[in-house]
Amino acid sequence: MNLNPFLQALDLQEDAARALADDLRTQIDTLQTQLREAELRLEHLAITRTTITGLADRILVQSPDPSGSLELPEHPDYPRILAVFNDTTGPLRARDICQALDFELLPKHIERTRAKMKRLVTLGILTEAEPGTFSKKQ
Repeated sequence: MNLNPFLQALDLQEDAARALADDLRTQIDTLQTQLREAELRLEHLAITRTTITGLADRILVQSPDPSGSLELPEHPDYPRILAVFNDTTGPLRARDICQALDFELLPKHIERTRAKMKRLVTLGILTEAEPGTFSKKQ
C-alpha cells in the first residue's frame, strides 16, 4: 500500500491549519494592540474626569447664594483678598495685597495673588481699570 497520497493530503491539511493559526495569531496581536489603546484612552478619560471634578469644586458657582452674594472659589486667600479691598477705598496692586496679607514680597507670591485678583475680575467681583491695578466693583 502506498502512503504517499495520504501523507501529501495530511501535509496539505497541516499547512492549511498552520496558515489559519498564523492568521489568527496576527488577528489576536492586532486586537491586543487595539485593546491596549482603548484601555489607555479610558485611563486618560478617567484622569481627565478626576481633574475636572477636582477643579469644579474650586470654580465659582455663578448663581447667587440665598444671602445674595456670589460664592467664592474654595481657597482661603479669596476672602482675605476681599477683606483687604473692604478696608480700602482706592485701587490696589497685587504687591499691596501681599503686604496687607503679610506674604513675603517674592515674585511667586505676587504673581499668585495677581492671578487670584484676575480671577475675581473674571467673576465680576473686582475690576481692573489699568493693567495691574484692581478695585472692588461698585
